[in-house]
Amino acid sequence: MTVKEELQKLSFTIILHAGNARSLSMEAIAKAKAYQFEQAHAKIEEAEEAFVEAHQMQTKLLQQEAEGAHTDLSVILIHAQDHLMTALTVKDLAIEMIALYEKLETIEEDQR
Repeated sequence: MTVKEELQKLSFTIILHAGNARSLSMEAIAKAKAYQFEQAHAKIEEAEEAFVEAHQMQTKLLQQEAEGAHTDLSVILIHAQDHLMTALTVKDLAIEMIALYEKLETIEEDQR
């Protein structure tokens, strides 16, 4: 496999796992909105597992560069990094939204 092909493979793997993590984070928000907090937290845990996979690929690229291997910036790699950072932001917001929905449920229960 050529260096370019290896870079594309790693980039697409990052996109795959980051996309899965983003989707799981969005599912977590939907579960929290339905006050299904156990499932919401489980979705966040699944998202974290997907992030581990994406970060392993990113770490591989960083290690290669630290070892002196030059990496040409490609649109695919930039897209992969964008996917990863966006997915991380969605996960962070999902965690905050779950906490807000938990507080909302408590407030609603107190008003009954």
